[in-house]
Amino acid sequence: MSDLAGTITPRISVLLIDDQAIIGEAMRRICATQPDITYHFVSDPTKAIEEALRVQPTVILQDLVMPGVDGLDLVREFRKEPGTAEIPLVVLSSKEEGTTKAEAFARGANDYMVKLPDPLEIIARIRYHSKGYIAALERNAAYEALRSELHQAAEYVRSLLPEPIDEPRLRTSWEFTPSASLGGDCFGYRMLDGDRFAFWLIDVCGHGVGPSLLSVSVRNMLQGLTGSLDLGEPGLVMAALNASFQMSKHNNLYFTGWYGVLDLRTRSLRWSGGGHPPVMAVGPSGVREFESQNPIVGMIDGMPYEETQVHLDHGDRLYLYSDGLVEIQLSDGSVWSHSQFREFLTRDALHTAKPLARMLEHTTQLQGSPHYADDVSAVEIEVR
Repeated sequence: MSDLAGTITPRISVLLIDDQAIIGEAMRRICATQPDITYHFVSDPTKAIEEALRVQPTVILQDLVMPGVDGLDLVREFRKEPGTAEIPLVVLSSKEEGTTKAEAFARGANDYMVKLPDPLEIIARIRYHSKGYIAALERNAAYEALRSELHQAAEYVRSLLPEPIDEPRLRTSWEFTPSASLGGDCFGYRMLDGDRFAFWLIDVCGHGVGPSLLSVSVRNMLQGLTGSLDLGEPGLVMAALNASFQMSKHNNLYFTGWYGVLDLRTRSLRWSGGGHPPVMAVGPSGVREFESQNPIVGMIDGMPYEETQVHLDHGDRLYLYSDGLVEIQLSDGSVWSHSQFREFLTRDALHTAKPLARMLEHTTQLQGSPHYADDVSAVEIEVR
């Protein structure tokens, strides 16, 4: 057998720990009748853990009464050692008292047999415990492979995100923290011409590579890499996304989104949103929320998407974010509300040099963990 993250060879391997050579030979003969079972024996209990780490058995058979070592203590030591903590351990002992059995189970034994039982029973129990352990190893290996795949996908999504901008008329910054299972967040911005600046954020439902790949497809469309979409018309852009990404044709995946176009000459902002959290504008005129007026993208075919227009002021800061930043689970089981998010953003975060970083610091403190349940995306755009 190999380690959990490596290649799994589903072969049964037995390690017997017993100071009696006659028991060791009897078990060898029983196992020898089974061509798919490999047998190992150690008579010195002080070397039991060392041998188990070396041969990586799928089941350990262990005596309780051995010279120099307390068998119950050895069971506990097997469970304390990371390399043997999950290996099924069957106590094979001459003691049949209920209190001894109870203590063996309390210290981590998986099973208890009075030696020597019928060979058919021994083989049946070896196979039963080994089958469960091998299945667990395979699940762990698959999970590690998936984690690696998700990490690579997250890095790919990150590589697509835009560089920050710091120019006389405009400044941008952003934060992106993918969840362990990788959600479907993606955002971007670009100059459409000398004066018009387009920016957007989408959040695909679900987690994993599928939502991530869909978000990349949407991103390519919004960056003008696919299709012939007029990216200067927010309502038409959202309607086109809705038509192109109907959930019935995309494995039942849908997404929320917000798309805006800012004219830097006039500071006029046009936007259209579908089911997404409101974009917040904070500046000299106070706090304004630019709501998503339309349904979630991909659910209703043929829907027109309305757009809205407002005027921004010098110094206004726009904040786009995914719901992973707002729907924070608090220690008492409640969820951080949007009103609390808004209060923190306007009261505390905007008085720091890096408000988005401060927001992440605050939310990780709220949930008591640096790991979010969903992707967290946040974009700050300052109109100068």
